[in-house]
Amino acid sequence: MPRDPAPAAPGTEAIPLPPYGEARLVVVGDLMLDRYWYGDCERVSPEAPVPVVRVAHREERLGGAANVALNAAALGAQVVLVGAVGADEAASSLRERLASAGIAADLVESATVPTTTKLRVVSRHQQLLRLDFERPVPAATAKAVASRAAARLEGAGALVLSDYGKGALARCAPLIAAARAVGVPVLVDPKGRDFSRYRQATLITPNRREFEAVVGPCRSERQLAERARRLAARLAFAGVLVTRGEEGMTYVPAVGEPLHLPARAREVYDVTGAGDTVVGVLAASLAAGAPLAEALILANEAAGLVVARLGTAAVSAAELARALHGGSPRRGVVNREQLLAEVGAARSRGERIVFTNGCFDLLHAGHVAYLEEARRLGDRLVVAVNDDASVARLKGPGRPINPLERRMAVLAGLESVDWVVAFAEDTPEALLAAVRPDVLVKGGDYREEEVVGRELVRSWGGEVRVLGRVEGCSTTALVERLGRGPAR
Repeated sequence: MPRDPAPAAPGTEAIPLPPYGEARLVVVGDLMLDRYWYGDCERVSPEAPVPVVRVAHREERLGGAANVALNAAALGAQVVLVGAVGADEAASSLRERLASAGIAADLVESATVPTTTKLRVVSRHQQLLRLDFERPVPAATAKAVASRAAARLEGAGALVLSDYGKGALARCAPLIAAARAVGVPVLVDPKGRDFSRYRQATLITPNRREFEAVVGPCRSERQLAERARRLAARLAFAGVLVTRGEEGMTYVPAVGEPLHLPARAREVYDVTGAGDTVVGVLAASLAAGAPLAEALILANEAAGLVVARLGTAAVSAAELARALHGGSPRRGVVNREQLLAEVGAARSRGERIVFTNGCFDLLHAGHVAYLEEARRLGDRLVVAVNDDASVARLKGPGRPINPLERRMAVLAGLESVDWVVAFAEDTPEALLAAVRPDVLVKGGDYREEEVVGRELVRSWGGEVRVLGRVEGCSTTALVERLGRGPAR
């Protein structure tokens, strides 16, 4: 982390994405599981003047420090997450989601406190109620968290302290000292009115309300910068980054001129987790070798993307690159990274994602009708195609007849299909876990209990649908007519 004045911000069109795959960072702090219950609300309860919500589906997401880790991992960074959980079902769910996101979790389990969980009831994109399940992290557990985090610092490009005031960072001073001793920069998303707890951190990222609670109301840009610089000098910070909502964010170095970044011109839909995105993307960018000014621009751009979505969210590297450099939404054949970026953008527009998969060796009228019906179940249709090696394993010698590139090109030419992506595994479960579609569809050759991935999709509230079939249309029959030998 540079301690000299930040250079002027270049135009976003000139910024290349840093090599996020080479970045390694440690994230420590208060972990949370965010639960969402969605349903329609059409009447008031006769028992009390409260709305009645008929819950249609449920969703779980990573929150708190876990969401910071997710934002860094979504860019491709290698992330180790250290924190505290309870010995409960919520902890198991948290671990599963961390594993599916590729985040290495080093969690201290407490038998006396629950995993912090926030349950939100949402109807028609409006949050009606939030229920918090939490207790302060015990001192002994906080000590263990700090010890485990210190042991993970060797080789890290950055340390992030994500403080939500739940107690996991009660012993952050020794951890900051340990990071400084091995030359690892420390970024802090602070909580509370006592910023002296973070003395000698490299950079802190309070929002304006948190910042003014410590330094007093700031009535001008100049006053904000002056107070931020005095705070940095008093507590030996290299700089202070104040996030300011619709006014953007301002970085004030201990020495040098402030750098102000205006908010990106997007509709603000939900600010939940925006601070997590800022510190996660900023840390990952710095750990990947980006100059500070460029890392700040990347973090600001990512925050502008996530506030257009409901609940906590993360931005992929491809989506961030497209937002920086422009470009219209992509259709047709895509790779996995491009698909996740497009799906994320579609979800930010409130679109419903439908997913199906298969070999699609010889495309026939039955396939076309089935894909058209699948598309009508949502706004976007993803077709995942087995690569050549997996088709051979599943169907036997002589298959596929058409190589992967041709199969994908034909599918991409159909009006009903938005995105075509290949997968190499025998089942699409890993891709399903990444895409998290609203609907998983298979053709009429299957029974619902035979659909691979059905339990996975149902776990986040998605639907599983088996559609009808067009009689007389069969790839097997076509292959036999072509005299290519028996088809399996």
